[in-house]
Parts: sequence; C-alpha cells; structure tokens
Amino acid sequence: MKRKIIITDDGSTTIHLPDLDEQYHSKHGAIQEAYHVFINTGLEYLLKQLQPNPLKVLEIGFGTGLNAFITLLEADKNKIPISFTGVEAYPISPLEIEKLNYPLLLNSTEAYFKKLHQSEWEKQIRISTHFSILKRKQFFSEITDKNNFHLIYFDAFGARVQPELWTEQIFKKMYTALKKGGVLVTYSAKGSVRRAMQTVGFEVERLPGPPGKREMLRARKI
Repeated sequence: MKRKIIITDDGSTTIHLPDLDEQYHSKHGAIQEAYHVFINTGLEYLLKQLQPNPLKVLEIGFGTGLNAFITLLEADKNKIPISFTGVEAYPISPLEIEKLNYPLLLNSTEAYFKKLHQSEWEKQIRISTHFSILKRKQFFSEITDKNNFHLIYFDAFGARVQPELWTEQIFKKMYTALKKGGVLVTYSAKGSVRRAMQTVGFEVERLPGPPGKREMLRARKI
C-alpha cells in the first residue's frame, strides 16, 4: 500500500495512506495529539493514581514510534522507570524513519529515536536508564496478555478504515491485559467504541479531545 510522509499542522511529520485517506497521527498535529491523548490524559493521569515500579505500558499500534519516544523522554525527565511494549503488525521502513522529524521538534538527540526503531523485535531492550522496550510483531487479535499492564495506548487506525480493531473482541483482550485499576486511552470518541468498552467491563469517560477532535475516551478496569 502506498505511503507518504506529510507535515501536520504543528510542524511534525506523520505517514499518510492515500488509498485509505488515513494517517498514523492527526493532521492537526502529530506531536500535539500524542501529548494530549497519551501523555497528559494517560501517563500523567495514571501516575497520580499509582506509583508502580516499573510502570508497564502497552501500545496498540507502535507505528512511527512517536508515542514510545515521547514516553521515553518523560521517563527520563521525571526519573520514572517504564517498561514499554509496542505491538505492530507492519513496521515502517528505515527510509520512512529517516524522514520523521520528532527528535528535532522535541529538542532531543536522534540516538534514542533511532535506537527505538533499530532495537531487535521480540526482545526486551534497554534504551535509557529509565526506559526499556519490547517490540512485538503481531496482529492485535493475537494478544493474549493477562493482568500485565498498567496503561494502554490504543492508537490503531480509525474505525472508518479498520472497524475490526474497535470491537468487543479486541477490547476484551485489552481489559484482560490490564491490571485492576489500569487505564486505556484512545483518540476515538465514537459511540460504538464506548459501548464496546463498557460491554466488556470498562468504566468509560469522555474527555476533551486533541486539536481537531471534540472528544476522546479514557477507560478504566474496575
């Protein structure tokens, strides 16, 4: 499938899929969306409730590595030990990685960002003092973790293009993968997504969304 690098409204890059008219991140700002949805509403919120050591994060859709990269920077800045697992069925290419401008815009060395992408798949790799990553090449339907994570970044392609990723079946897997009290955050606010989450047991709240989106969802395993 054809893919191209585009610049989003905050100056950060993302990957656009012309055939699906879909992006890996919001066209209104990739970095802005990542911080709002996954860091401010997810990571920071959870750390106010829990102080796990290490904090275990699962990302559904590793993609460009932006969310993992920002989480790494937050871990080092705040000295929070984080064990990060990224699930991705179709990793992006080295050429695409070279064209992403996240280290420049986040005033960070490119070494960490490259190490995230160059680290071996299916193996836990320490990237920095406070951050390690396990990248798993698998479909979301193949996830079988149980009571393993404190936080899930659910960053799959939208339900318009991949509705099978936003079903009760998938959210049941997410619920099972979380520890009690764990949190899932996603940019989506569709009614069908919220109802699927509630059906499998999540307590769900609508919250203000990132630029370009009125709302987003945060779900807790109760």
